[in-house]
Amino acid sequence: MTLARYVEFAVRGDQLGWLVALEGNRNVPFAIKRAYYIFGTKSGVRRGKHAHRQLTQMMVCLAGQCKVMLDDGRNCEEVALTRNDCGLMLDRMIWHEMYDFSPDCVLLVLADNWYDETDYLRDYDAFKAACA
Repeated sequence: MTLARYVEFAVRGDQLGWLVALEGNRNVPFAIKRAYYIFGTKSGVRRGKHAHRQLTQMMVCLAGQCKVMLDDGRNCEEVALTRNDCGLMLDRMIWHEMYDFSPDCVLLVLADNWYDETDYLRDYDAFKAACA
């Protein structure tokens, strides 16, 4: 079973350059309520290290690259984000950790809801217990 689900985006452009449009409920399969981006991550740092009870997200590596570890409590998978025309879906109850960021990495995250600290599972053992 693969945990990684991707959405490929149409790339439009000409001799002037390229454009990718991200549209909620169109090529992003949910209404976008929150967007943030991660950049300037130091070498050796792991980001994320949590799961969400209800939140669905999509990660798009706009520049550079990074790796993402996905864990649903039974299966674990590592993927590399290297393309800016493809989004990685993160369903709820997926533990995720991002690492091996290139110095120029800019990772955009789109979410289907507002920030809510109570939605986070930040302890791996509590996550595993919630998956049982």
